[in-house]
Amino acid sequence: MSFRESLHALLLDGEAVWGFLAALVLVLGLTPLAARLAPRTEERDRDRPRVHSGFIPRTGGVAIVAAILVPAAFFLDLEGPYLGILVGTVAVAALGLLDDVRGIRPSTKLVGVGLIALIPVVGYDVTFGHITLPLIGDHDIGAAGYALTIFWVVLLANLVNLIDGMDALAAGIVAIAAGSFALLAVSFGRTDAAVLAAIICGSTLGFLRYNYHPAKVFMGDSGALALGFLLALVAVEGLLKTAATITLVAPMLVIAVPILDTSFVVLKRLKYRRAPWGADHNHFYHRFMRIGFSQRRAAAYMHLWAAGLSAYAILLRFVPPRPGGVWDLGNALIGAAAGLVVVAGSIWMVYTLEILKARHLRVLGFSRFATESEDEREEAVEEVIAAGRH
Repeated sequence: MSFRESLHALLLDGEAVWGFLAALVLVLGLTPLAARLAPRTEERDRDRPRVHSGFIPRTGGVAIVAAILVPAAFFLDLEGPYLGILVGTVAVAALGLLDDVRGIRPSTKLVGVGLIALIPVVGYDVTFGHITLPLIGDHDIGAAGYALTIFWVVLLANLVNLIDGMDALAAGIVAIAAGSFALLAVSFGRTDAAVLAAIICGSTLGFLRYNYHPAKVFMGDSGALALGFLLALVAVEGLLKTAATITLVAPMLVIAVPILDTSFVVLKRLKYRRAPWGADHNHFYHRFMRIGFSQRRAAAYMHLWAAGLSAYAILLRFVPPRPGGVWDLGNALIGAAAGLVVVAGSIWMVYTLEILKARHLRVLGFSRFATESEDEREEAVEEVIAAGRH
């Protein structure tokens, strides 16, 4: 489908629109109720790398998941793979809620999500059996697809969970990703995947009413793990099962911000000989706060970054450089120009966050822009972080 046809199908498809609206209304009504039921967990909250103080309910995820499940039960065909997806979502949300209320080890959550992923992946065949690579073509991966799908689900569930540390950040990024997946899925004729993505988008947008700074409620692990779990499986059903080359590139672009954030944090922990799964204050949003950004401004910058990358993924879908396997010069130039803008914006972002430092600029030949203060400040911050963990 063309962009206009896809947008027309998405907006005029009653199931997608009504599912979106139903999820939005439900989460607006259910979130205050879920917040009132929240147990007090101030002691555990102090141990998490968040940027708030005082008690804030962490049961918003219960409302988000309920707001997704109810319209999904009405608008999706539950005789196929979507039953497995929704059953798995309930189980993952329950696992996250247990962590929110009582606390469980990160390794236990990791294994738990992987085991729960077996429900849709093995039980309902929600998997992809081939990978299409640019310039190389389509490759059948056979039984390895099951392992790769489970890895993908566990990865995305934990990526969303790790960025849920600042007001509105995770909910906004998930809403952007879900909206992008809805449009991309409908363009490939994957209507049910588009409907579920629209429902996820509606629930997270509605949740922002209570999660925007100053937040009245957090989604907690029950919401973050479930949303990541759902996004991963929507991507599989809506994109990764198709043969188009963009189906592998698009999900990576749509969730690039969480991937980059987590990759940077893990590498930083390894560099300073800390456990890669531990908690610290090196996420992008922490770095924004350290250079003087407010929570609202930091969240807005990261949302704009995620939206720009998602828009580029959508552009590549509808203006492909190689339509039908044949290079199109006009499309290729448009894609290259847009890609330069996206890359420039991303470089500016990492430079602003002081991830691109003086020594990196010197290596690249831009020594006139390099200052030693950035490296010295980074070492000082790491000393404070390390001292606080002893």
